[in-house]
Amino acid sequence: MKKILLVFVLASLNWACKTTQQIAQKPSINTLIDTSGILKNSFTGMALTDLEGNSIFERNADRYFTPASNTKLFTLFASLKTLGDSLPSLRFVKKGDSLIFWGTSDPTTLHPDFQNAAAIKFLKSRKEKLFYSSSNFTSPYFGSGWSWDDYNDSYSPELSGLPLYGNIVRFQVKEKQATVNPSIFKSSFSLNKTSTANEVTRTQHDNQFDVPASTTQAADYKQDIPFKTSAALTQQLLMDTLKRNVNLIQMAVPTNAQTIFGVKADTVYRKLMQESDNMLAEHLMLLCGSSLRDSANTHFAIEQITEKYLKNLPDAPKWIDGSGLSRYNLFTPRTIAALCRELAKTKPLTEIYELLAAGGKSGTLKGLYKADKPFVFAKSGSLSGVYNLSGFIETKSGKTLVFSMMHNNFTHGASKIRKETERILTWVRDNY
Repeated sequence: MKKILLVFVLASLNWACKTTQQIAQKPSINTLIDTSGILKNSFTGMALTDLEGNSIFERNADRYFTPASNTKLFTLFASLKTLGDSLPSLRFVKKGDSLIFWGTSDPTTLHPDFQNAAAIKFLKSRKEKLFYSSSNFTSPYFGSGWSWDDYNDSYSPELSGLPLYGNIVRFQVKEKQATVNPSIFKSSFSLNKTSTANEVTRTQHDNQFDVPASTTQAADYKQDIPFKTSAALTQQLLMDTLKRNVNLIQMAVPTNAQTIFGVKADTVYRKLMQESDNMLAEHLMLLCGSSLRDSANTHFAIEQITEKYLKNLPDAPKWIDGSGLSRYNLFTPRTIAALCRELAKTKPLTEIYELLAAGGKSGTLKGLYKADKPFVFAKSGSLSGVYNLSGFIETKSGKTLVFSMMHNNFTHGASKIRKETERILTWVRDNY
């Protein structure tokens, strides 16, 4: 009997040792981060929760990071809480034989990637004299903390109260035939046969464009270049498009002003989130402001949204712009995770997923997180030395988790950080 008992005890101890070894051998998220050669010289933070807000894992979750385009999650939230199913495109009043109108900062009017001419059709149909007022646009043309030398890059169009054509000039070459849209800028493009540049460049302070010969010889070439905006240029673009006179006036938006609506909002949100479109992000924040108080002002819109809906975030965000181009933005991982949980309350989660980039399927995550069925739905964010990803994970056990994983202060390219983030989040999918 004693021998049988001894055998049983030894077997139990052996089983316990094996179990302990298995538990010890199973890595944790901390272990995955700590043993990563890619992450060792950067600063990483992470918050992982369930949909109810119960914390599952935290690492530097209360530390502030530069969020880059993770800021667009806040812009999406602001838009969903403020705007309706269709975006307001124009405000107007009739006074005698005059029609006075204001932009709302709707980014889609005549935008080359949208079919929105609602405001233009309305103005064309009117018999009154037309007067455009930009008095409700009180933001600067550039966001606070933007890089000044990005003015020529497609991701950095200027801000305006009545954006037209996406505030960019689209230069395109097909079969060695060059086109410029809007065509009003055609005379501003000059061929430079001696230039060694590989793209069209605009002079910093005006709308003169230098075209290197290499671009005109390409079989297929397309480039979007931001143009320098002003109320006077908006007037010229309107007259060129409407083929009629438009006058400038300074007048506040009256309380009896009526509204013309344009495109379905979700079509804009999808491009905003999946393609990380900065122009849409910035003008959606302005549009929120003009919808709340006819004030197309980013600071006002952020202040109002924060006060109304986001007072209970874990850590007060330093929220500066709509796109995340500003280096002044600062958010913590647990605050972004909390914002994602608030997003999940605005619409059914399946509809939120349709707006976000889906791993292996769409947007900025199309080449990552490949699986038979997407399991990561999120927003990425990149600047020099910055890569973040925040959103939702569907785990193999059937759970829906909310995460924000943020990396700052690395000196190598972001591609390695993206792959490490993919490795860690795939482990979360498999183990929770």
